[in-house]
Amino acid sequence: MNLHTVELLLAEDNEHDAELTIRELKKHHMANNMVHVRDGEAALDFIYGRGNYAERKNGGQPPKVILLDIQMPKVNGLEVLKQVKSDPLTQAIPVVILTSSKEHPDVKRCYELGANSYIVKPVNFEGFAESIRNLGLYWLLLNHSPDKYNP
Repeated sequence: MNLHTVELLLAEDNEHDAELTIRELKKHHMANNMVHVRDGEAALDFIYGRGNYAERKNGGQPPKVILLDIQMPKVNGLEVLKQVKSDPLTQAIPVVILTSSKEHPDVKRCYELGANSYIVKPVNFEGFAESIRNLGLYWLLLNHSPDKYNP
């Protein structure tokens, strides 16, 4: 995979949820250019071309969309969201919070920090699969990001 042309960054520490997400995206041909990281520090490293992803520093395109869990090790999803949305170089990247938290303070805080969408992971597989399919369809195929209009 060419790490310079990643369309989707999945930041999810739960292996089961990550596996289901990846499987559903692949099933609908939306995971061809996807990277999965397991913690917030790795997500930031990927986005900014640091650490294990330093080769992205020169010529790496930002992902078209970030699917971000809130509760992750090293750096939590709220901090990742805050950094991405406060940086003029990355603030236009759509960030979809994909989490099991239905807590009102979490939802409110994510939107305050600039989240584009907040999706609560359904408990059953069919609901989860449908949510992922719809997310991929919308954010990767239907949504028009500002970079599509650069000459």
